[in-house]
Amino acid sequence: MPLRAKLATTLLKSAAALSRATGRGDGSVIGGRVGLKVEPQLLALLARGRQVALVSGTNGKTTTTRFVAAAMGVLGEVATNSFGANMPTGHTTALAQAPAKAKLAVLEVDEHYLRHVLPQTQPRVVALLNLSRDQMDRAMEVGMMAETWRGVLSGVDTHVVANCDDPMIVWAASAAKSVTWVAAGQRWQEDSFVCPNCGRHLDRQGAGWACPGCELRRPVPQWSLDEAGAVIAPDGRRFEVTLQLPGRVNKANAATALAVAAQFGVDPAHALPRLAQVASIAGRYATVVKDGHTIRLLLAKNPAGWLEALDMVEPGCPVLLAINARDPDGLDTSWLYDVDFSPLHGRRVLVCGDRAYDLCVRLDINEVAFEHVPDFPAALRAAGPGRLEVVANYTAFQDIRAELDRVN
Repeated sequence: MPLRAKLATTLLKSAAALSRATGRGDGSVIGGRVGLKVEPQLLALLARGRQVALVSGTNGKTTTTRFVAAAMGVLGEVATNSFGANMPTGHTTALAQAPAKAKLAVLEVDEHYLRHVLPQTQPRVVALLNLSRDQMDRAMEVGMMAETWRGVLSGVDTHVVANCDDPMIVWAASAAKSVTWVAAGQRWQEDSFVCPNCGRHLDRQGAGWACPGCELRRPVPQWSLDEAGAVIAPDGRRFEVTLQLPGRVNKANAATALAVAAQFGVDPAHALPRLAQVASIAGRYATVVKDGHTIRLLLAKNPAGWLEALDMVEPGCPVLLAINARDPDGLDTSWLYDVDFSPLHGRRVLVCGDRAYDLCVRLDINEVAFEHVPDFPAALRAAGPGRLEVVANYTAFQDIRAELDRVN
């Protein structure tokens, strides 16, 4: 490695360590920022000589990245940013802090940065999960994002593992030279009513979809889930999937991870036990027991994520919904009107967060009874002993985690 890059790596590690020591964070962002300031090509230099897999999409990136890293652990040590620092600063820090013997890397990539990270890391595989609206006050429109991805994938040698149930993903991935299709599902379809290629209204029948105006249609998947949630591999083998994480969506994430790992030569039978060991991810899906309360944390950042989270909520127990609109969340809360809260009818629903009143109005329109509480401790007092399900967007989720860490 060039001397300048060595200096940049040393300064990166020092900045990250200082950030951790002073309690300002895990150092992923500031470390990478310092390293890239000294050597702008540091990410490309650190990726050189490694076999890289990238994971991107609107929802499920962090979980799928953790699954892929676990599956590829069969082959040896894996460098990864599995706690969510998914921009070039985080990627640079993850690779700089990984042992030199870690010749494999699995990196979660924010969907806006895939076009920058792909040419720098020259990945062997890219996994594309889904595309839907997210942080509408600053995020790119879904069709524009798909077009951007299609452009960056056109003609590259990277193999793509893609969700065949999302028309936006199919259109973007079809520009790649080689694609493995995974039937990962698409419960949220409100962002793919029309064909991204020609603009005609898509015809949907069951799991299938097709455009009546052009040749775009659902590809035949090589990897899929059966009705029981088992993974069916391209060779027809059926693998029971046992996970600590809830929901069918996480079994679909696991299927994508197995498809990615297979491109590196990992047999699903060897990878599945490692996937079963993956528990909470940066607090997501974690269950915390405190003073008679059993609290489960579910992160949901956009309409598609809330659809899945509300489906995971255990029947019968109280639910706390927490909404903020700080910079990491996006400042626009109008997306609340795209979420169907009717599954909460008849339940005990508590509401808190910086923008709790916005959520209260939305629940009232959905005719869902609720109680407003000022903060998380008040929600625990109101809910009483027993189980409490918490669904929160990003900074509200972090606030609640910090509160639980404080009282523990």
